[in-house]
Amino acid sequence: MVEATKKHHMIEDAGDDLSLEEVNGSVDTPMSGSFWRKLAAFSGPGALVAVGYMDPGNWVTSVGGGAQYHYLLLSIILISSLIAMLLQHMAGKLGMVKQEDLAQATRARTGKKTGIALWIMTELALMATDIAEVIGGAIALHLLFGWSMIASVLTTALDVFLLLLLMKFGFRKIEAIVMTLILTILAIFAYLVVLSQPDIVAMFKGYLPSLQTMNNGHAVGGGETRLMLSLGIIGATVMPHNLYLHSSISQTRKIDRENKTELKEAVRFMTWDSNIQLSLAFVINSLLLILGAALFFGHADQVGTFGAMYNALQDNTIAGAVASPVLSTLFAVALLASGQNSTITGTLTGEVIMQGFLHLKVPMWVRRLVTRGLALLPVIIFTVIYGGNEAKLDQLLIYSQVFLSVALPFAMAPLIYFTSSKKIMGEDFVNPKWMIVLSWLIFIILTGLNIQLVIDIIGKIIAIF
Repeated sequence: MVEATKKHHMIEDAGDDLSLEEVNGSVDTPMSGSFWRKLAAFSGPGALVAVGYMDPGNWVTSVGGGAQYHYLLLSIILISSLIAMLLQHMAGKLGMVKQEDLAQATRARTGKKTGIALWIMTELALMATDIAEVIGGAIALHLLFGWSMIASVLTTALDVFLLLLLMKFGFRKIEAIVMTLILTILAIFAYLVVLSQPDIVAMFKGYLPSLQTMNNGHAVGGGETRLMLSLGIIGATVMPHNLYLHSSISQTRKIDRENKTELKEAVRFMTWDSNIQLSLAFVINSLLLILGAALFFGHADQVGTFGAMYNALQDNTIAGAVASPVLSTLFAVALLASGQNSTITGTLTGEVIMQGFLHLKVPMWVRRLVTRGLALLPVIIFTVIYGGNEAKLDQLLIYSQVFLSVALPFAMAPLIYFTSSKKIMGEDFVNPKWMIVLSWLIFIILTGLNIQLVIDIIGKIIAIF
């Protein structure tokens, strides 16, 4: 296995062994010229990663967090975004240096049983992600066009065919479309927040970390606990599937891996791209929570679903003087853009995970249909069971984000271990000591909080019975 892996790295065109082989090394990257010319060439993968940090799952947890706890949880968004920047740097670096995505690297260095167990956990996390994305997109279609929920959910299945079409036009086209949708979401929410006239002092105070965010108490009037929403925000912000995706799509840039100077330069610009795009995601997530705090604080029980938020934006008794049908329509358009963006990247990630962990050699279109189908199935089942009830589906969204937080350590641990190993990464690309210590400390804290959350949930289940 080790020799085969070495051989794989020595061959530039490794065929089926390459992650997302049809686009691997397909984008030219000039190593001469200005800083901005190089940054432009490497910009793109960060945008695809960033959409996972602003998907519909973030909307539920962030707007709900603002509506229940005012600006208190802004610090969680800030901390989550910094953690995301650290982890995505590691993921992109792993892909560029080793020419392996995280799924391939994990499967190559673990036993068969461990690899399959991690694949199942990762696949479940991807399904949890797609639950948020598909439901968000479907509700947006329902709100904008009045379609039934089941028809709207089934319509989102067409996303996979859109991706198949876009792939034929080149990976840069996908990056451009995703970036356009990100800017659309940013513009809409910046406009909504400006109209909401937030408390600027309280807003900036909210970015200061507080132990209150980890308290297991409820807001006045009930709702999710601060710990539940905090972990939901972390789960919705630091997405485990993004670690697999970034380690794959960072390889779309054509670079000479035998030239260490060029490889270091590539890693540097990959990090610039990732951090810039994740900063945009941080701004959008902040805007979501600020909007919830400025417009809906004190009305958390009336904005518990996407439909309720849509209606609240045109209800003077909740949104005040700024309420109007135009605002609610803009909200639905942004929701649709968010869901569309995230389903594109979710489908790509499904392919990366299936190929990396299971080594399946099947046609690309079959693999994409299978991974998309696996993600759609639970959403369709829940939609049918609950009859398209938005309150039930949005509750499912919150718990799916909490599950992502629980699943995160299973992706974090291998990534930190691989990128902290001199044997794997080499002297020039191994994580510095401060990064190793910080990343393992984050891993321990998140794992501890997740254990506390699981104990809390089990206690509630026992109390019911």
